[in-house]
Amino acid sequence: MIYHLIEALGTWIDQSALLGPLAVFRYVEFRALLAVILAFTIVLTFGERTIRWLLKQKIQDNPEFHNNSLNELMARKGNTPTMGGILISAAILASTLLLADLSSFYVQMGLICLVWLFGVGLWDDWWKLTSARRKPGTRDGLHSWEKLILQVGLAVLLGIFIHHHGENKFGGLTDYDYAATMAHSLTLPFFKTWVWTGEAFVPSEYLIVLGPVAFVFVAVIVIVGMSNAVNLTDGMDGLASGIMVIVAFAFLVLCLIAGFTLNEFVLAKYLLVPYIPLSDELAILAGSMAGACLGFLWFNCHPARVFMGDSGSLPLGGLIGFIAVVIRQEFLLLLIGGIYVLEALSVILQVGYFKLTKGKRIFRCAPIHHHFHLGGWTEQQTVIRFWLITALLVAIALATIKLR
Repeated sequence: MIYHLIEALGTWIDQSALLGPLAVFRYVEFRALLAVILAFTIVLTFGERTIRWLLKQKIQDNPEFHNNSLNELMARKGNTPTMGGILISAAILASTLLLADLSSFYVQMGLICLVWLFGVGLWDDWWKLTSARRKPGTRDGLHSWEKLILQVGLAVLLGIFIHHHGENKFGGLTDYDYAATMAHSLTLPFFKTWVWTGEAFVPSEYLIVLGPVAFVFVAVIVIVGMSNAVNLTDGMDGLASGIMVIVAFAFLVLCLIAGFTLNEFVLAKYLLVPYIPLSDELAILAGSMAGACLGFLWFNCHPARVFMGDSGSLPLGGLIGFIAVVIRQEFLLLLIGGIYVLEALSVILQVGYFKLTKGKRIFRCAPIHHHFHLGGWTEQQTVIRFWLITALLVAIALATIKLR
C-alpha cells in the first residue's frame, strides 16, 4: 500500500525537496529490509497480549511422545500456549500488504499461499488444542490425509499458475527470451545452465526445461514437503523459528538476485542463475518472514513462553517452498534448509524401518533433534548447533552460485 501511494505521488515526490526522501520506497532492496524491521516490530508489539489471550482461551499443548525418557525431559513444556503462528502469519501479511507491490502476480500468489496454509494450520490447532472442551468422542484435529489433500491442492494450483504465468508473461518478448526459458528450467548446483559466448547467452548441455506436468510435480514436492518438514522441526524452543530466520534471509538475497535489473544490466545473467522478472518483489515476503520469526524468537527462545503450532509452521514452510519454485532454486532450498530436510527424512526412515523390522529403530527418537537430545545434548545445545549448521549451509549455497 505504501509502495502504491509513493507511485501515485511520484510527480510530487520528484519535484519536492521535502518529500524527495520518500523515493527510497521505490527500491525493492530498501522495502525488503524495512519489511524485516516492520514484521519484527509487529510481533514484538502484539506478542504479550496474544500470549495472554491464548492462555485465557486455554490454547495450550501438553506434548506426549512414545518415549518415557523424552516425556520426562519435555515435561516442563506442559501448559505452554501454542498457536503462536497467529503472530507470525499476521506480521507477514501486514508487512507484505504495506510494503510490497500488490500488483505483482508472485506477491499475490504468495499471499494466497500464506492465507491458505495458515487457515489449514489454524483449523488443525484449534480443533486439536480445544478438544478438552468438546464432547467426548469428537476428533482432536485434522487427519494427516486431510491436511495433505489441502496442501497438495494448493501446491498444484500454485504450480499451474506459476508455470502458466512464466509461459505467457515472458514468452515472445525478445528481451525476455532468457527469462522465458529459465522460468521453467531445473537449476542444478555446480552446473551452468546458460553460458555467455561474448555476444549472447546460449543454453548449455545441462539445461533441463520442465514441461507443465513435471513443473507442477516439482512444485508439489517442494511446497508440500517443506511445509511438513518445518512442522516436524517445530519441537524445541526456538528451533524452527531460528532456522527460518536464517533461511528467509538467504532467500531474500536470492530473490533480489533473481529479479534485479538496472537499465540493461541483469544481475542473474551475470551470475548465470535463473532470471525471473519481477520476482525481486518476493524479497519483501522473505524479509517479512525473517522479521516475523526474529520477533517470535523473543518469546519462543528457551524457556519458550509460546509455541508456533501448525498455524505458523505450515505457512512458513509452504511460503519458502513457493519462493524457491518461483525463482527456480529448489535444489538450493534443499541445501539451505538442510536441517528441515534432515528432520523430515529422519521421521520417514524411522517409521519405515520400524514397520519393516516390526519394532526396531534407527534413531533413539524421531524427528532427529530428539535423538540428539536423548543422546546427551541439552535442548539449547541442540538448537544452537542446528542454527550454526544452517548458517554454514547458507554460506555453502551462496558460494555455489559462482562455483560452476
